[in-house]
Amino acid sequence: MQGPENELPLIRQYQDWLRADTAGSEPDRSAFFTDALIVLDTNVLLSLYEYTPAAREQVLDALSSVRDRLWLPHQVGLEFVQGRHRVIAERRKALNDAPGNVNRRLGEANKAILAARELVQGLLVKYARDAEASEQLASEISSQAVDTLLGEWKTALIDQVKALKQDHDLAPGSVDTEDPVLPRVAALFGENIADPPSPPVVRQRVTEAVSYRFPNQIPPGFKDAGKGTPLSAAGDYLLWEEVIDRLTMPDGRKRLLFVSADMKDDWYQPAEHGRAARPWPSLMSELRNRTGAELRIETPGHFYRGVDGFLHAEIAAATYDEIDRAAIPPARIEITEEEAPLTPHPPELAEAASKAAGLDGYAAALLDHLFVWWLIGVTVQLGRREPQEDEPLVSIAAAAWSADAEPGWIPGDALRLGEWPYRSSTRIAPWFVRSLGLLPLEQRRAVQRLAAQQLDRAPRAEP
Repeated sequence: MQGPENELPLIRQYQDWLRADTAGSEPDRSAFFTDALIVLDTNVLLSLYEYTPAAREQVLDALSSVRDRLWLPHQVGLEFVQGRHRVIAERRKALNDAPGNVNRRLGEANKAILAARELVQGLLVKYARDAEASEQLASEISSQAVDTLLGEWKTALIDQVKALKQDHDLAPGSVDTEDPVLPRVAALFGENIADPPSPPVVRQRVTEAVSYRFPNQIPPGFKDAGKGTPLSAAGDYLLWEEVIDRLTMPDGRKRLLFVSADMKDDWYQPAEHGRAARPWPSLMSELRNRTGAELRIETPGHFYRGVDGFLHAEIAAATYDEIDRAAIPPARIEITEEEAPLTPHPPELAEAASKAAGLDGYAAALLDHLFVWWLIGVTVQLGRREPQEDEPLVSIAAAAWSADAEPGWIPGDALRLGEWPYRSSTRIAPWFVRSLGLLPLEQRRAVQRLAAQQLDRAPRAEP
C-alpha cells in the first residue's frame, strides 16, 4: 500500500499486516543485499554438508561476496558444530538404506498388482461367468511379467542411488579428520560471531519462551514447544533475541536479512483467504519496534538468486537445483516391523497414541515395543489423531489376510469369538496377541477394532 494514506496512524501502525506480499520483488529488496546485516540459520550452514563438492564451492564463493555483512549468532554456531555429524550420518543412512527400501516397496507393489488382478479375475468369474477373460488377465499380468517390469524399474532406481553415493565426498568419520566445510565457514565469518549469552540471560529467555510466547503462539519457534528440554525447544527464540541484541548496538544496521529453510507455521503465517503463506508480519513489527530495523526473511534458493542478481555471483543452474533440494524438509523416517524393535519410541508419541486409541492411563512401557509403534502408526492412519511434526511414518500391521501373513503368525481364531470379526480368514502378529493379554477387556476390544479397521484397508488376495 503506497501513497499519502501511508501516513495515517492506523495504516502506519499495521503496515506489516497490510502488505500484500512480503516475499516478492519489492523496490527496496536490493538494499537488503548491499546494506543489511545477514544472518544465516543453522539449516543453511548444515546444508553445505549435503551439497556435492562443486555446488558447495559455488555457494561458499557466493557467500564470500557478502562476507563483510555476515554475522553468526551463538545459537546458530552451537547448533552448527553440534549438528555436523548428524547431517552426514543421516545422509549416509538414507543412501545405505535406500536399496533395501526400494526392494521392499517394489515387493509390496508386486503383491498389490497381483492382488488387484486376482480381484478382477474373481469378479469376472462370479458376475460374468467369463473364465476366458480371467485366464487372459492371468496371462497378461503374470507373476513373471510383473517381475520383469518391476525389475527394470528397480535397476533404474538403484543406479540413481549409486550415483548419489559417488557424488558426495563426505563420510561420518571425515568430520573429525578432514572436514572441508568447518574451516571455510570459520573463515567466512571471521570475527563476526557472537559471544555466548550469560546463563542468567539464557534462563530468563527460556522462561519467557516456555511460559508466555509458546502458549500464546507468538513467533518465532512456538511449534517447538514440548520438544526435548525447554532449552532445546527455545532455540529459535534464543536466536531471535540474540539478533535483536545485535541490532540495538550503536553500530547496528537498519536492515536484517534472515535466511532460513524453516517454513513452519512459527515463522510463516499459513496461506488463507487467497493469500499465499508469508513470514509472520508480527516478526517484522517486533523487530522494528525494538530495534528500528527492517526485516526481510528469504529461503536459501531465493537468497542465493538475489546474491547472483544483485552482486553478480556466478551460480550454475545445477547448483540452484541442489540448493532447492536441500531446503526441502527431509522425508519422514519410516518405521517397519524389522526396525521397530531397535528404535526407541518417543514417550510423547506413545502417550498421544494411547489416548487416541482409548487406552488412557495405561502404561505403554508394559506393552510390547512393536505394539506401541503399531499404535502410534495406526492412530494416524485411521485419522484418530494428527501426526506430530517430524513424526516417523509407521508401516506395521497387526493382522493380515491369511494368504499374505508372515510365517509364524497366529490364526485369527486364537482371538475371542465376538471380539475379532475375521477369525477364519486372518492371521495375527504374535506381538499383538501378547499385548492383548495384558489389556483389560474394554481396552482389548478397542485395539482389536483398530486392527480390524486397518485390515479392511489392506488389499485382499482372495477373490
